Amino acid sequence: MPRELSAATETFVARLDRVPLNSFHWRLLILSGLGWMFDAMDVLMLSFLLTPIRGEFKLDPAGVGLIASATFVGMFIGAAAAGRLADRYGRRAVFTVTLVVFSIGSALSALAPTFETLLAARVIAGLGLGGELPVVATLVSELSPRAQRGRMIVLLESFWAYGTILAGIVAITVVANFGWRWGFAVGALPALYVAYLRRALPESPRFLAERGRAPEADAVVRRVERAGGGALLTLAPAVPPTRAGRTRLGELFGARYARRTAMLWILWFGVVLTYYGMFLWIPSLLVARGLDDVRPGQANMLFFLSTVAQVPGYFSAAWLIERAGRKATLVVWLALLSFFNLGAWGVMYAVSPELYPTAIRATGAGVAAAVGRLGGIIGPFLTPVLVPVIGQSAVFALFMVVLLLVAANVLVLGEETKGMSLEQLSGAAFVPRSTG
Repeated sequence: MPRELSAATETFVARLDRVPLNSFHWRLLILSGLGWMFDAMDVLMLSFLLTPIRGEFKLDPAGVGLIASATFVGMFIGAAAAGRLADRYGRRAVFTVTLVVFSIGSALSALAPTFETLLAARVIAGLGLGGELPVVATLVSELSPRAQRGRMIVLLESFWAYGTILAGIVAITVVANFGWRWGFAVGALPALYVAYLRRALPESPRFLAERGRAPEADAVVRRVERAGGGALLTLAPAVPPTRAGRTRLGELFGARYARRTAMLWILWFGVVLTYYGMFLWIPSLLVARGLDDVRPGQANMLFFLSTVAQVPGYFSAAWLIERAGRKATLVVWLALLSFFNLGAWGVMYAVSPELYPTAIRATGAGVAAAVGRLGGIIGPFLTPVLVPVIGQSAVFALFMVVLLLVAANVLVLGEETKGMSLEQLSGAAFVPRSTG
């Protein structure tokens, strides 16, 4: 096809797909990732705070598990609701509001005078947490170049590791000196400031085009092109992509996407169940082993060091995802959880929005994340119940078996999406494709 004809018929989302990474993308990544970091700090802070909270409110193991699970109740509701709202009203507005809600929940957690009010505050914080993560992943996915889309999402998810490290730093400094309430308070105001900064980010051009706002969508694409030095590219005509039209929630379970939905739900549930079943309880289990009897604070320090070891998993996944592909990287990371734990999360967030069309992309990713949060509700209850019965080693072995089953699910039901545009993926469900 002659170059002139190709340029005249190329849609602006196709142009967006081939813009090289530039300052726009890195700003998008940093502002999105900072919110992600404070979300992680809040969730993992619970690992350090459960023991002092238990002492102040004189809770039994079930009550302690309820505090952890309350966050995931909110995350379950938030993920499902925010995804649907983002497909209706836009990604940008929803992911800013959810960070504000999270900040309010964190502040209320710090001020909670009773066990019951703390539970309510954790649900509110969870609403913001659960709502933000899949919507942010959807926005970054829709604004990233096709060849770098997976890497961008994994790098976005790497901010979770920075948040866990920050949680450890706060635990061994602020919490150790001022008490557990300050652990929640530390993240509230910075997260609110990040929400303010995010106002400068644009709406997804794919969402705008799907809603019939092609001129606005093209303007966003031109902004990205100019940031990449593509002055001549901005002369291209505004050709919008084909719109999917009104899409019902039931499409997630229709013949076209049912297999993808099943794979994602099993993946999310298994990974979240095992992650929080283990990591939320590690400091408490170390204290129960008598580690703090030898040196106060040693349990928290050991857990903090273990979070630092998760960072290489993200960068390894970011390097592999566009080389080996999503499917292969997920299977390997799930099998090697002990070292590459959060690498699997990064690939999981990359895959989730890729498997659905624009009209239900955030909904599909959000509902899958919501199913995962059910695992987050069950996991914190499961560990303290099983440890006295079968022991710590057996509980961790059980979680590893679950992860191997999840890896088998990806191997059998998963599809490789490497190198394909979001429009190709939404229009070619279940077409076999070489991963070479």
